[in-house]
Amino acid sequence: MKKGKLFLSIAMILTSFLSGCGQQSSGESNKLSDNKLVIGVTAGPHEQIMEKVKEVAKKDGLDIEIKVFNDYVMPNIALSEKELDANSFQTKPYLEQFKKDRHLDLVDVFNTVTFPMGIYSNKIKNIKDIPNGAKLGVPNDPVNEERALQLFEKAGVIKMKQDNTGNHLTPKNIVENPKNVQFVELEASQIPRQLDELTAAAINTNFAIEHGFLPSRDAIFMEGKDSPYVNLVAVRTENKNDPVIKKLEKAYHSPEVKAFIEKQFKGSVIPSW
Repeated sequence: MKKGKLFLSIAMILTSFLSGCGQQSSGESNKLSDNKLVIGVTAGPHEQIMEKVKEVAKKDGLDIEIKVFNDYVMPNIALSEKELDANSFQTKPYLEQFKKDRHLDLVDVFNTVTFPMGIYSNKIKNIKDIPNGAKLGVPNDPVNEERALQLFEKAGVIKMKQDNTGNHLTPKNIVENPKNVQFVELEASQIPRQLDELTAAAINTNFAIEHGFLPSRDAIFMEGKDSPYVNLVAVRTENKNDPVIKKLEKAYHSPEVKAFIEKQFKGSVIPSW
């Protein structure tokens, strides 16, 4: 009996010890590597900029692996599921809405660039030429749809009633529509491909550039440089203070990256730091 109790005590001690080791290992594994990051970006400008960041970071001993996505959903899902260490593709309002909708524990760590949203058309050359009954494309996610509607309002196409309930603006908030235009909601990345079916559409700059547009030249109306929709780098909240994130920020905010953006995109993408 005493021998049985002895074995039981030893077993309990070993179990406790192994459990403690396991917890420690798990805690250590949550910290990102000090010299390597896997970063998700959307195809187009974010990818091009991150390639330059990768080049600069390499000089500081940081190796960046870039994974490219073609939509606005999977980069946050992949980050949450630890397939990525960080991502760079979205604005603060979009991140906050996505976190709320999906219950994700993500956080922004530093600003990157601003992509002024533009209105494009293959049928008209001036925003004032939008005809009666025109079909106008807007992104179908709440944040970018609100942004697009505000852009059409700024262009004088419609007037909106502000919503004080905290909900995002939708076509239901339109109070003046003199040309009786119709808004067609589409997945943001698909809008450039559907442009021939529309009179005009609000397109996010990264997707416009990917489709071959130069926003500063081809948009028939565009947000100003005062756009509040600044892009950012996001990580899991548990990693926001990891030293490697500061190393990434240093590389991204370097003079070399800023000069690359200004030369490459000719005012269509604006460094925002």
